[in-house]
Amino acid sequence: MNIGCHISIAGGIFEAPKRAYDLGCECFQIFSRSPQGGKAPELTPEIIEKFKAELKKYSLKNFYIHTPYYINFASENNRIRYGSVSVVRDELERGNLLGAKYVMTHLGTAKDLGQKEAIAKTIEMLQKTLENYDGETKLILENSAGAGEIIGDDLAELSKIIRGVNSKSIAGICLDTQHSFASGYDWRKFNVRAIHELPLLKKIDQEIGLENIKLFHANDSLTDCNSRKDRHAHIGEGLIGNDAFKNIVAFAKKNEIDMILETEHEKVTDDIKLLKSFRK
Repeated sequence: MNIGCHISIAGGIFEAPKRAYDLGCECFQIFSRSPQGGKAPELTPEIIEKFKAELKKYSLKNFYIHTPYYINFASENNRIRYGSVSVVRDELERGNLLGAKYVMTHLGTAKDLGQKEAIAKTIEMLQKTLENYDGETKLILENSAGAGEIIGDDLAELSKIIRGVNSKSIAGICLDTQHSFASGYDWRKFNVRAIHELPLLKKIDQEIGLENIKLFHANDSLTDCNSRKDRHAHIGEGLIGNDAFKNIVAFAKKNEIDMILETEHEKVTDDIKLLKSFRK
């Protein structure tokens, strides 16, 4: 398993691999376009070739693309809903050109349609997103922190959506440690050495299947378990704590699941070093 963090593409997407290497990353995550909106930067053959050359130069095998923040498959507004379909599909095509392992996305909110209809609409829109897609880059769904009527704070809900879409182009989920902690999954009760006795792992396995965890977002939490608030902290400086992260890293290592940090960049190198020390 590899450890890395989110990397800026300022100045061109081909700048990301060196930035990742300089921070001590073994893998990394990017936005391939502005997360706030606007046209995606063009990926010319020359840019793609240069990006891949930089990946090779710095021995970075795996990288991941995060979709923009505004994705909402359950909006009552057709423009937003079908715009989400278009953007996520485009990110998959872009990821396939660049050689990304996964594209990850949040799903949106149920506030417009109500929970039952929102889930059904999300499944329908994801099916449209993946229609006739046969690229090597797969889609993974990220769990959310649970604020408001957000879709995906419950892993069983993500499982229902994945089963409903029923596409080989969805590989599984990106499990964010802070988001799950904020949604009531208490990582402080996680012990990889007691996997068969541990209620938390049993719960995750029953809800989504441990084999469907394809990537970790490794973030400590500024807010307590079940707070429903998305507030990241540096590893060991939040309420999840180092002991829990030692076990999470052990689980990720055992199952060869990469870990991406989304903590503030002024100390992210410390976070990377700390996770690497836990891996030893």
